[in-house]
Amino acid sequence: MHPRSDFWHSACHDLRMADDSPPEFEDLGGAATMDPSPPVRWITSKVMSRLASVPAQRKRRARAERARMRRGERHRIDYFHQVDDAYSLLAAQMLPALLDRYDVELHCHVAGQMHDRNFPEPELLGPLGCYDAGLVAPHYGVDFPADAQTPDHESVELAQRILVGVDAKDFSEVAVALGQALFTGDREAIDAQAANHPPVPAEQARQAVEASNANRTRLGHYQGATFHCAPEWYWGPDRIYHLENRLIEYGARRNGNDAPAYPRPAIETGPLKDDGSLTLEFYPSIRSPYSSIIFDPTVDFARAVGLRLDTRPVLPMVMRGTAITRQKGTYIPADAAREAAALGIQWGPMFDPIGDPVRNAYSLFPWASEQGKGDEFLSSFMRRAWFEGVNTNNDRGMRKVVEGAGLDWGEARQRMGDPAWKEVAEANRQAMYAFGSWGVPSYRLLDARGETVVAAWGQDRLWLVSREVQRVLASSR
Repeated sequence: MHPRSDFWHSACHDLRMADDSPPEFEDLGGAATMDPSPPVRWITSKVMSRLASVPAQRKRRARAERARMRRGERHRIDYFHQVDDAYSLLAAQMLPALLDRYDVELHCHVAGQMHDRNFPEPELLGPLGCYDAGLVAPHYGVDFPADAQTPDHESVELAQRILVGVDAKDFSEVAVALGQALFTGDREAIDAQAANHPPVPAEQARQAVEASNANRTRLGHYQGATFHCAPEWYWGPDRIYHLENRLIEYGARRNGNDAPAYPRPAIETGPLKDDGSLTLEFYPSIRSPYSSIIFDPTVDFARAVGLRLDTRPVLPMVMRGTAITRQKGTYIPADAAREAAALGIQWGPMFDPIGDPVRNAYSLFPWASEQGKGDEFLSSFMRRAWFEGVNTNNDRGMRKVVEGAGLDWGEARQRMGDPAWKEVAEANRQAMYAFGSWGVPSYRLLDARGETVVAAWGQDRLWLVSREVQRVLASSR
């Protein structure tokens, strides 16, 4: 078991017990299930495909760069730091390297946790952030406390008052010191920072944080540890390499540096191989852009390393009654396209499969799995919906999906609509929540005894899973 697993399971236990009632799948209502009319589905899919595409992003970026050069300005980066956000502690440690390597004008803002629809499971967010940040920190060459705990409200407010009043040149150093103290519950260390950097009045700090939040919302994001370099956003340690590549492309590097300081870690498939003793549980959603770009790489990885892959699809969050905000609806597709390109994958055109296409596909998944083609079927669906722009909301589109997986359309058509999928999808959701995740894609790696080695949320965590596989295999030799 991974050394952080005890903390993770303890933090999630009470939440798991409080969330053991399934949602009413058939009574969510039109706004929750979001089955758009054919014209609306077609129009929104076309618009989103065009706006999110990498070529469109490059054009917007190029326009912004030309405007910047006409104004004779340096590259401006706005960084939004949240003192009680685990990823902000990691990002703050990366600021000096960015300033050393690139000719940029960095503006740091003290933001706060938003309590809105962008965060559907706020109780899980804190434990997840601590657990995940602790896992990834060593791979980026930064630190996160091994004994991390969720900071208390009073200490958070004091840390904000301190950081709001800090000079720009001291921001990174003080932000890191405060973060380390907050996540270890070291009030004496916070008081020491207050002695060196007098806190501003509480009302002044509150107004500054609210102004930062409003600015972040206006620019189009909602999280802490985020970097904005117009017109694009880069979240936390996992997206800094996109920002660095942009700065390198547009000639902002200095000191002879020609490579990112924080490149994305590679997905490892060796040197050690498994014999099926390890199980990788994979929780995707076929309506998730992120799931679509990592599905095939996950299947390929498991096969290359010799893992037993247990694919457990879950119902999309929006079909579970969770609304998608404008900020998420804009950022996620564009980020997914950008992440796909980094994997050598061209994402889009897409045709949103929300609603009946998801239900129909999930009703066929057990049948496809019985024939040993469950993964092939889900892959075929996502390839058509997210890479080829096929309308899966009709028989013609679903036939392409079924036959693309090497299955018989005649038999599939008779089986499509079987309601048994609902219990399976709900069981998968419950299992995912049990290890503290509520979003897709998620992973859980199990050892030969069925014990959790590592649990992770996000398509940008397959590299972490791959390194944990190598660690476990090496320790068992």
